[in-house]
Amino acid sequence: MKIIVNGLAVEYVDEGKGPVMLMLHGWKDSLHTFDEIAAALSGIFRVIRVDLPGFGASDAPPKDWTLDDYVAFVKNFLMKVNVNPGIYVGHSFGGRISIRGIATNVLDAKKLVLISSAGVARRKTLKNFIFAVLAKVGRAVAAIPPISLWKQKVRRKLYEALGSDYFRAGALSKTFLNIIKMDLAEDAKKISLPTLLIWGEKDDTTPISEGTRLNRFIQNSTMRVISDAGHFVHQEKASEVSSIIKEFIK
Repeated sequence: MKIIVNGLAVEYVDEGKGPVMLMLHGWKDSLHTFDEIAAALSGIFRVIRVDLPGFGASDAPPKDWTLDDYVAFVKNFLMKVNVNPGIYVGHSFGGRISIRGIATNVLDAKKLVLISSAGVARRKTLKNFIFAVLAKVGRAVAAIPPISLWKQKVRRKLYEALGSDYFRAGALSKTFLNIIKMDLAEDAKKISLPTLLIWGEKDDTTPISEGTRLNRFIQNSTMRVISDAGHFVHQEKASEVSSIIKEFIK
């Protein structure tokens, strides 16, 4: 279904009956990331999923957005469809939005489910130091003829080698930087509602160590680690994730 929110055409799916559950997807993803668990949960919940601006079938933001812009969008979207979800489910970037929104009281929830959530800045590591140095060197080197002719390829190789989504962000690259620079540790500490953290044992995008930190920061939280699963644990182990969520909400 399509709806206009603040001048943006937005795609969303509303299915099932029962307590309202809002699902927010990750970066460079769409509402379809939740297809399997939404099918399993919509028998007992009213599940609403939305393509965030810039992703899926929704319009892109009119300017470079911040995390707070996405939080405001979610608030406005909910007002437009006239629902007040008691349960938020956020994967990765969707977890960032949920944490920030609930901590700042812009979004209101009774229970929170964070799946491989991003938002807790990693401690300074050798890899991050190398990334910062190479990124600067790469920009300088890429400006030298004839290397400048292959500037895009050089930059892509640098960022891909270091596991960064910056280059792949394309038109949303500045939005991406605005979002990842926010450390949500202090926001997480403000959350006291029952929170479930679900992590894939082999997640190399948001490692278990980040889930452990969130578990420590969020007062009333529990963490479940699923074996043989990575960052998209909700797709790889949909049945197990759905059962864990049902048990937690019940």
